Amino acid sequence: MNDPLQTEAFILGLGCKNKYKNSLLTIYQHYCAANNIKWQKPGKLPEDSYPVKIPTEERINMIISSATWKYAIVYNISKYGLRPDEVSKITLRDLDLEKGMLVVRTSKLGLERTLQLKREVIDMLRDYVALHRITSINQRLFASVSKIRKQWVKFRKLAFEKFKDPELLKIRLYDLRHWFATTMYLKTRDIFHVKYLLGHRNIQSTLVYMHIAKGLVNYSEDYTCKITSTIEEAAKLIEAGFEYVTTFDAKMLYRKRK
Repeated sequence: MNDPLQTEAFILGLGCKNKYKNSLLTIYQHYCAANNIKWQKPGKLPEDSYPVKIPTEERINMIISSATWKYAIVYNISKYGLRPDEVSKITLRDLDLEKGMLVVRTSKLGLERTLQLKREVIDMLRDYVALHRITSINQRLFASVSKIRKQWVKFRKLAFEKFKDPELLKIRLYDLRHWFATTMYLKTRDIFHVKYLLGHRNIQSTLVYMHIAKGLVNYSEDYTCKITSTIEEAAKLIEAGFEYVTTFDAKMLYRKRK
């Protein structure tokens, strides 16, 4: 309770409605005031309404497989949660082709972040740069936002004609970002890490994916629990993905979902 960041993360990660979380945050705000703990309460969480439908990676890849090589690169990068305008702004300066890193420059909607790309995507980018003889580090590599979106609609229709799956026609380009965010939350259960990967300025924008994820899978509330009394053991538990819960009788309790 005396660690505001841990407490805030615990409340935001609860599997309950935002109305109840808002109440808990208000109660904790009073607790901090009474105990001289410095903590700024986050803004009011949004209403519990999550209409976003997440496409499967299989269907996303069906559309990408119907694209030209150039746009297959564009949409594979989009699968890392980039907004269309962020993809269109990528320059050679933003890429480290040796380490496989991409710096996503700040857009008006988000924050700058650095992403690790898969080797196959890096190889495609390296071939693309060589083929087009790009030598200016400030030259944009890809087309405008409007062209990227227009081509997505074209390749989506081609994929539908090829695979005869009407669900493909419902997948918007921005749904690749939704897919990435939900997938990363399911893998990490770390909403703050997902916030960073998406470049969100406000955690409230990221919380929606926690609720979407719970609707996609059997979201288990079963935990593996560990008890430790030393800093060394606590560090190993954290490295193994356990989260701190509380301290009782000089023992620290950690948990991790099964």
